[in-house]
Amino acid sequence: MRTRIPLSWSVGFTKSPATPPRRFIPAAVPGAVQLDWARAEGWQDHFIGDNWKQYRWMEDVWWRYRATFDRPKLARGQRLFFVSKGIDYQFVIFINGAPVHEQEGMFTPVAIDITPFRADAIEILVMPAPKSFPEPDNRSQANQSCKPAVSYGWDFHPRLIPLGIWDETYLELRPAAHLDRPDLTYALNDTFDEARVSLCASVALPVRKGGNARGLRGCALRWKIVGPDGRAVFRRRVAAAPGAAVLSATVRNPRLWWPHDQGDQPLYTSVLELVGPGGAVIDAMEQRFGIRRVRLVMQPDAWSEPAVFPKTRSVPPITFEINGRRIFCKGSNWVSPDVFPGAITAGTHRALLEMVKKANMNMLRSWGGAIVQKDSFFELCDELGIMVWQEFPLSCNRYEGTHAYLRVLEQEARSIIRRIRHHPCLVIWCGGNELFNEWSGMTDQDYAFRLLNLVCYQLDRDRPFIPTAPLMGMAHGGYTFADRDGGEVYQVFRNAANTAYSECGCVATCSAAWLRRIVPEEDLEALDNASQPETEAGKALLRRVQWTQVPRYFPEARSLEELVERSQLLQAEGLKCIFEEARRQKPHCSLVLNWVLNEPCPRIVNCSIIGWPAEPKKACYAAGLSCRPVLSSARVPKFTWQPGERFEAEFWLLNDAPEAVPAGRVSAVLRFGGDEIAMGTWAHDGAAANTNLRGPALYAALPDDAAGLFELVLQYEGRPEWDSTYVFLARKNS
Repeated sequence: MRTRIPLSWSVGFTKSPATPPRRFIPAAVPGAVQLDWARAEGWQDHFIGDNWKQYRWMEDVWWRYRATFDRPKLARGQRLFFVSKGIDYQFVIFINGAPVHEQEGMFTPVAIDITPFRADAIEILVMPAPKSFPEPDNRSQANQSCKPAVSYGWDFHPRLIPLGIWDETYLELRPAAHLDRPDLTYALNDTFDEARVSLCASVALPVRKGGNARGLRGCALRWKIVGPDGRAVFRRRVAAAPGAAVLSATVRNPRLWWPHDQGDQPLYTSVLELVGPGGAVIDAMEQRFGIRRVRLVMQPDAWSEPAVFPKTRSVPPITFEINGRRIFCKGSNWVSPDVFPGAITAGTHRALLEMVKKANMNMLRSWGGAIVQKDSFFELCDELGIMVWQEFPLSCNRYEGTHAYLRVLEQEARSIIRRIRHHPCLVIWCGGNELFNEWSGMTDQDYAFRLLNLVCYQLDRDRPFIPTAPLMGMAHGGYTFADRDGGEVYQVFRNAANTAYSECGCVATCSAAWLRRIVPEEDLEALDNASQPETEAGKALLRRVQWTQVPRYFPEARSLEELVERSQLLQAEGLKCIFEEARRQKPHCSLVLNWVLNEPCPRIVNCSIIGWPAEPKKACYAAGLSCRPVLSSARVPKFTWQPGERFEAEFWLLNDAPEAVPAGRVSAVLRFGGDEIAMGTWAHDGAAANTNLRGPALYAALPDDAAGLFELVLQYEGRPEWDSTYVFLARKNS
């Protein structure tokens, strides 16, 4: 069996790869060289003020990791391996001073048999951050690498380019004959009552003269599949031989994996063992997987577009079908939850993903500007029933198809696919973010897309692939409560007719506590006192706050807390409108994902609905209400109303559940403080499974003295969990 041996690391930098560092400092692994150096120097957090700027030089030097260790005594038949799940980004590994491995790419793991070297020292030379050209300092410098472009600077991410060992890295004692990572795939038949499971198992042996077959004489591969209830549903034993063996199994009447709002999440476990002549287990590997089928299908009205001749291609399919059932996908965009991927842990993932499920979201789009997350992300999404739209690390750039770039892209894509394809939560591969547009300038004829499509077909044929998002018919935006022309989300999204909204949202400030921590006091004072700032930084801060639209709707805030409360209110009400309006457009529309769920560090103003590291904003709770499988909903034309004006709201029953909703009654009231105005009641005959129901429009005159915030409350008779509340503003025009 295997034994892990931890390593203690130190790191230092040098301006030339031929010159050793003058100073080594303790290194945290997994981590990042920037965090190690900041810790050693006693720097403040990088997200406070402009502190991130002092890290700028670190991307342009060489970093050398060093670990010395007492070489373990090897038992007969044991080998010593150096293993790393991820090193960022381009590096050379030295054993006892001799180079043994060179690589570009942070997603391809490393496993080196160091037994012959009699090693007691390992060094890793990490090269400067890859840049296509020295200037300008922006994301375009990443257009010839597979390094996530977000770290080169984005509107929500400072320019901080992580380098170093970012995933688990250790020594490992292995049997001389051991298992390579098995590749598990399956195919579910059209009646969903039989799954054919295939396991490609490889046995590795040290190279010997005369061949390796003698080293496995009398050994066997023993494979079993354990069902969700802990009982084996399949067993098989075959003779072991060097190289690869393909094993097949049939699982009859499998328990199907579903998104959490559609069913259960049963998981199976594949257990592969290499056993010796006497039956003792030499090596073993386990892998959890779920059984389900995913397809992208055309929405019902798709083939009617275009409506006139000459007929040509319609909008591409973007409706997800899970196990034969069409699913309305509602969720969010996921960005890396820390600037430094090495700082992300399973605890980081769990804190955020449990909020996702609690918010009734069934999908996350893992955005192509950031990393492909560590294993714990996908393991938790499997357990929680959250579908994952996974993009390759391409975003908002013109990725030229040079030989060098395509070589690394293929290597990284194959590593990514092999690592995570067994997860049932993974429902689609996407080539990257916003690549078919004027700032990226790519088309589906670019070699990068043709390569990614090929690799996905070869390694994961049954999972959908699209080249980028958005595609024709889909939408990115808007990102504010009201646009530059004055159109609010209420009008903008009602007038839209997209098949999917893969990015959309509203901005808000972070909490007052975070504002006081990350903004210099002299700049923050202007906001706190509702005065005009004098410094350039203060003016920039005010411009950011104006993105929230608070000054458009409210008088000057009396405190920072009031400013934050108002901005987060607008974000929350805006997202309610966006989610519910997209759902009302079903089945033409089948997906809505707000931009963005989380953030890599605390930001003054952002579209995130969960502040860093895991602080839900008001909008997170609002999204949870609007993403309930069944709810009473109101379509309202605007946010601001005049005193005495006739208020209008159109009833809807939104149903994404797999069950029908029986006949029922919904009533509506307007609340002004302690006063109420009854608008009326809607009695409906019920809604079929996964089908919305449109009701009547109701009207009521607002009081002549109406002023300030008021509520529209929908109450579903006998089902309070389907009630809904919306907030609006009454004020006289200035």
